[in-house]
Amino acid sequence: MAEPTSSEILEALRGVVDPEMGINIVDLGLIYETAARDGDVRVVMTMTTAACPLGESMADEAAAVIRQRVRGVTSVSVQLVWEPAWQPSMM
Repeated sequence: MAEPTSSEILEALRGVVDPEMGINIVDLGLIYETAARDGDVRVVMTMTTAACPLGESMADEAAAVIRQRVRGVTSVSVQLVWEPAWQPSMM
């Protein structure tokens, strides 16, 4: 089976919408990195603020949507980071 591509992963992540902003996490600029190797997908993302109470649930939602929508995925790891800090110019 073909390795998941970054574009496939990002397209799946567009299905996750920040409930406070009403914009998907890709277009918001919250996704810093995606990688796939041997079916293992790794995503590095942030939130609009470190105080966001939905950070863990949005990370879980991101992992779930990748598992559901991207072929060839055997595992997903989503890492929340706070550097660099998100800014509106990242949208």
